[in-house]
Amino acid sequence: MGFPEAEVISADSMQVYKGMDIGTAKPDAALRSRLPHRLIDILDIDCQYTVGDFVRLADEACAQIASRGALPVLSGGTGFYVRNFICGLASAPIADPETRAAVARDLARRGAAALREELAVADPESAARIHENDLYRLSRALEITRSTGRPMSDFAAGTEPRPGYRFAVFGLAPERAELARRIGARVDAMFAAGLPAEVAALRAAGRGRGDPGMKAIGYREFLETEGTAEGDVPAGDLSAIAERIKLDTRRYAKRQMTFFRSLPGIEWIGPDPRLFAARVAASVHADASSV
Repeated sequence: MGFPEAEVISADSMQVYKGMDIGTAKPDAALRSRLPHRLIDILDIDCQYTVGDFVRLADEACAQIASRGALPVLSGGTGFYVRNFICGLASAPIADPETRAAVARDLARRGAAALREELAVADPESAARIHENDLYRLSRALEITRSTGRPMSDFAAGTEPRPGYRFAVFGLAPERAELARRIGARVDAMFAAGLPAEVAALRAAGRGRGDPGMKAIGYREFLETEGTAEGDVPAGDLSAIAERIKLDTRRYAKRQMTFFRSLPGIEWIGPDPRLFAARVAASVHADASSV
C-alpha cells in the first residue's frame, strides 16, 4: 500500500501571522509547494488568535482535506492548541462584553502585575501556570473569575479524544542536551537569515508591544531590550538578544513537553527521520483515517 497524499495543518500559534517568517520558522516556499500547509499567513499581526479559533479552523481544514481522500496531519508548535484539538475545548463560558472591556481597561491602566496579583487570590492555580508574558490567558482567566466567581480550573478541558476522529499521536523526544543544541543552532540560523532586519521592518510598519504577534519568542526580546523599542538595534546588542531568545525558547520547550505528555495515546519516537517516517507510515496503513 502506498503512502496517502497528505496535507499539513500548522498547530503553531504564531505562524498564522503575516510578515513574521524568520522568527516563527515558517516552512519555506519550496517545501510548501511540495507539501501544502494550512493555517499559515492568515492573520495580520494586530489580530488575536485564540485556541477556539484554531480548533474551529483546524476542524474545517480536516474536513476539506479528508473529503479529497487525503490525510490531514496536524503538526508542530503549540501544545495547548494540540491538546484542545484532540480532547475538545474547555466548557468555560464566554465573558460578557462589559467584563471583557473592564479587564482590558484594567490591564491598560493598572498593568499586568496588578492583574496577576488579583488572579493569584481568585485562582492561584491559573496564576502559577500562566506565563508572565501571556496577557491573553491572563485576561481570559480574570474574565472567567469575575464573570462566574469560579477559577478557570473548574472549566478544564477534556482528557480523552473527542468523537469524530481517529487520532495517531506521535511526539519527537530528543535528549535534553541535543534539544538545547538544536535550539541554539536554530536561533543562530535565524539571525544569519535576517531576523533583526525582519523585526526592524515590522517596527517601521508601526508594529509593537500591543500587537499579539509581537509577543512571540524571537520578536518580543527585541522590544524588551532597553533602548531598542524604536529604530534599529545596535549591532553590539544582537548577541545578547540572541542569547535571550535561546533561553526563552528552552524554557518554552520545557513547558510544551508538559502539554505534549498529557496527550492521550501519544507515542514517543527518537528524532531519526527514517524511524519516524516508518512508524507514521505503519500507523497510517493500519488506519487510513488517522490524524
